[in-house]
Amino acid sequence: MRHVTHEVDLCVVGGGMAGLCAAIAAARHGIRVALMHDRPVLGGNASSEVRMHICGARGEGNRETGILEEIILENYYRNHNMSYSIWDSVLYEKARFEKNITLLLNCTCQTANTDPTDGRILSVIGWTLNSETYHTVKAKFFADCSGDSILAPLTGAEHVMGREGRNEYGESIAPENADKKTMGMSIIMMLRETDSPQPYTPPEWAYKFQTDADMPVADHSVNTNFWWIEYGGTLDCIHDTDEIRDELLKIAFGVWDHMKNCGEHGCENWVLDWVGFLPGKRESRRYRGPYVVTQHDVESGGKFDDVIAYGGWPMDDHFPEGFYYRKGHPTIYHPAPSPWGIPYRAVYSVNIPNLFFAGRNISVTHSAFSSSRVMGTCAMLGQAVGTAAALAVHSGAGSCAEVDVGELQTDLLWDDCMLPGKPRVPTDKTMAAKTSYPMLKDGDDRSNPAVVPPGEEITYTWDNPTYIEEVRIVFDSDLGRNRLNMPSNYPLNMPKEHMPNTLVKEYKIVTITESGEEQTVAHETNNRARLIKKQVDMRCKAIKLVPLATWGKPTAAVFSMDVK
Repeated sequence: MRHVTHEVDLCVVGGGMAGLCAAIAAARHGIRVALMHDRPVLGGNASSEVRMHICGARGEGNRETGILEEIILENYYRNHNMSYSIWDSVLYEKARFEKNITLLLNCTCQTANTDPTDGRILSVIGWTLNSETYHTVKAKFFADCSGDSILAPLTGAEHVMGREGRNEYGESIAPENADKKTMGMSIIMMLRETDSPQPYTPPEWAYKFQTDADMPVADHSVNTNFWWIEYGGTLDCIHDTDEIRDELLKIAFGVWDHMKNCGEHGCENWVLDWVGFLPGKRESRRYRGPYVVTQHDVESGGKFDDVIAYGGWPMDDHFPEGFYYRKGHPTIYHPAPSPWGIPYRAVYSVNIPNLFFAGRNISVTHSAFSSSRVMGTCAMLGQAVGTAAALAVHSGAGSCAEVDVGELQTDLLWDDCMLPGKPRVPTDKTMAAKTSYPMLKDGDDRSNPAVVPPGEEITYTWDNPTYIEEVRIVFDSDLGRNRLNMPSNYPLNMPKEHMPNTLVKEYKIVTITESGEEQTVAHETNNRARLIKKQVDMRCKAIKLVPLATWGKPTAAVFSMDVK
């Protein structure tokens, strides 16, 4: 056996969308990161192993941005046929080629070593089977983004599992009495349309569903992603995972048999292209932080002074019986505002001083969790936690609680993360600039853009030469688009994926130096990013943005241009 030791600033355990965004954010803010993930591919439930598309906040202009939007736009650019292998490669490269990240795939976290005096985590040990290697990761801070909260039982971090009773937090949608039940797991199936009828022969061990009444939902057509093939909420969604998987496979192959061979379901030309053998998990352990977010917080919009992320999915509370629930639809969509804020106090441990967490395992009740658990929200939580960890390291903080939340919010806003109730404040240098486009200085990165024809210059000038470290630009990536990151099925004439036609494809950034000389800082001919940050590092009389082309629209839209 081989033993390798890594000494870093932050160890992220779990490489789903939350863990991936946490690792990238921390690394880009200048600290050393180890990302330990027990699967061969990143993305968790969004990966090719599960294939759930990314859901998030509803409503015009509420789409999650930051690192998640960067990843999705890159996938649109590269993945014209919406191949899950290419999607996996996009996620992989974001971690593998980020200079401050050590990526440990196929590495299962098995042990945590803690300080007996205060519970601080000193190191974790992971096992990689295919290379027969133990990886010891020593770090100043740890972020558990594993979903199942693997560091909770390994460290003694306070956590819960199951549903709180109605009276514990006064939540009207909670069950009357507390229990250990959770939402179940789902197996996703993907279908592909062909140009001729296709037969299907089920395995002998598949269940037989003769009539539509045997299905839990009326819509079991080719237009579903089969989220309702769900089971396990009445069992232990961690230790009974294999048993749950076996039952789900019997259901899944039986459902397709029903659709193909029992009645008319419009799928004569469709084939079963893929079935997931790794169930997508919704719920298991949840950590306890200094604050527990409840149904009341969700419904009131989460107006927290320490807001660091937001949700906006309804309180989508699946019944634990899943597929076998027969008293109505298998989930209840309790209304929730979009967006609603999530506080910093819900993403670090109440009793382990250097433990962050992000994803579906944050400090929420089951009722609030039913809204916060979706991957768009989890990704934003991950970016917030990674940024907080970097601040903690740079400031010499001894615990997660010592992070300056105001500074954290400023960094997140600069990195294009919307925070409900916390508008971004433009820098003094930005406000001092003279321009014909004052809307670019209003701190609003989602509405009221400057709309210019290609080739028109957007110029900031100063009365006196000003040192500019960095210029930040936000382009319009069509946040109102009605498109998923990846499909749920493959129709015969499926359109090719493409970049948003609103996004600027080619632009120049030009400075006018103290001597009056024009200097091109950047000339990008194939841009696919909404957020642009370019180093300038010079004294300038003026700086110009020149949008030269979009991905299709005749005019260019720019939400913001800031300098610092």
